Amino acid sequence: MAALLLLFASLLISSLLHVSGNRLSVDYYAETCPHAEKAVTEAVRQAAMNDKTVPAALLRMHFHDCFIRGCDGSVLLDSTKNNKAEKDGPPNMSLHAFYVIDNAKKAVEEMCPGVVSCADIVALAARDAVALSGGPTWEVPKGRKDGRISKASDTQLLPPPTFNFSQLKQSFSQRGLSTKDLVTLSGAHTIGFAHCSSFQNRIHNFDATHDIDPSMNPTFAARLQKVCPKHNKARNAGSTMDSTGTKFDNVYYKMLLEGKSLFTSDEALLTHRRTKELASLYANSQEAFNEAFVKSIIKMGSLPGGQEVRLNCRMVR
Repeated sequence: MAALLLLFASLLISSLLHVSGNRLSVDYYAETCPHAEKAVTEAVRQAAMNDKTVPAALLRMHFHDCFIRGCDGSVLLDSTKNNKAEKDGPPNMSLHAFYVIDNAKKAVEEMCPGVVSCADIVALAARDAVALSGGPTWEVPKGRKDGRISKASDTQLLPPPTFNFSQLKQSFSQRGLSTKDLVTLSGAHTIGFAHCSSFQNRIHNFDATHDIDPSMNPTFAARLQKVCPKHNKARNAGSTMDSTGTKFDNVYYKMLLEGKSLFTSDEALLTHRRTKELASLYANSQEAFNEAFVKSIIKMGSLPGGQEVRLNCRMVR
């Protein structure tokens, strides 16, 4: 089943690359909607002031949008009577802050009706989320189009936190992303929160001889076990992704090298010589991480997708 899903993902991404000829440009709205970016930034800023979890949510939303059918805003579509949409697929049930995109879209529509795509707003909001968290900023290439298809079943194609290195590499490669992109974009885990279910496999019944993943720092694992007991029933229990969970920095990589990462997919970065070298580089240089992250997220954010500009980000026309 997993092999068939990976094959489907490869064919899907390949077809998108051929079908969609979206030309992205940092000046795409210079004449048609010159103040669009300011409106998006303000919507993100206002939301982040009231809820410190918003930046991580918006950054994750951008990833989850682009990894299915390209960056086409399909993650924003609501389910209908006849279709269960991406946002209601199991990996996306914890996505939130969709209202921020709604607020930004409303502001942009008042200025320039029918011009700015929802997919571009998601990409801009992700950039603003990083910048507001103390990370780098960058010029976002724009001109994405919105898609009309959103299926919960497609969320099976998102790389889960239990993936090993080979599975991660294949998932990223199918989207035209390199091993370096994999390590660099994993750094997005520097902000945000993970529920116990995402790393339960590493702290309870790891294998036949270990209760805890032996690659995990024992003291760190013991702390996680207290937060997430074996028969945990607290729906919102979990841990921040690193010790500075609302700050975009390189602490994620420092903790990774200390055996203090949460996910199997995080620890997987240390199982390959090249990826471990990159993790070490980023752990020792915030500047190197920032520079690489900007390049990789622009690359990921350029995955082609949709065909139109939706007037309402939650539904097709």
